[in-house]
Amino acid sequence: MKTKKIKLIATDIDGTIMDRSFECSPGVKNCIKKLTKEGIKVVLATGRMHVAAAPVAKQLGLDTPVISYQGGLIKQQDGATLYERNLDTSAAAEIIRWAKGNNIHLNLYMEDKLYAERDTEAIRRYTCERSVPYSICELDKIELKNVNKILAIDFKDIQRVTSWVNYLRENFPQLYIIKSSPYFCEISNPEATKAYAVEFLRQRWGIEKDEVLTIGDQDNDIELLKAGGISVAMGNATENLKSCADYITDTVDNDGFVQACLALVEGAC
Repeated sequence: MKTKKIKLIATDIDGTIMDRSFECSPGVKNCIKKLTKEGIKVVLATGRMHVAAAPVAKQLGLDTPVISYQGGLIKQQDGATLYERNLDTSAAAEIIRWAKGNNIHLNLYMEDKLYAERDTEAIRRYTCERSVPYSICELDKIELKNVNKILAIDFKDIQRVTSWVNYLRENFPQLYIIKSSPYFCEISNPEATKAYAVEFLRQRWGIEKDEVLTIGDQDNDIELLKAGGISVAMGNATENLKSCADYITDTVDNDGFVQACLALVEGAC
């Protein structure tokens, strides 16, 4: 079931090429190596901060730009910024006040640095899993400047996270609000989406939409799938994402990324 020759693959990281142990399998690594050798551009498109995504690109031997913050930032491997869409500071301040008044843990990302109000289990678990440093401070007392995004976290009550998404969408319709995992509510600029970022790179490289394959596993990848000429949902994807996909592959534990590439990309095998 090969399509028109694919020139660009934009892939999510966590739950797509990286498993629950935050590892890329040998099969994924070998597949990406073969794809790049064939001249296919493989781009990571993630909700992670850039400092947590760039090492994954390096580990995979990629020299393409990295899409981070759901599409709010695109940086080349040399650190040069190609695209940036930050969160409105007045909206960010209002959300920080709302979270503090409702005992909601927030990760605040500014200039690719991570800040939190308290040194809680949530921030320790999040940063340990992604190997990123963080600073503790009173979020409502620091100068907000170049806010990449805000992430609200609850690792214990996923229904609470859903309620935040609903509340914020109703009260901040001008922002991009998405549940990027059962535990994460992401808040960012409306043009900080994976679709905008992939479109930017596609046009920069002169690649047609039907030459792009996109693949992911969570609702924040709905925008990513929209940017592909062929869209793929992982077998472990949300039902929302699967309903948006052209093709559903196997799970991340069974190298679903690799299986999708073998089935759909000329030169992958």
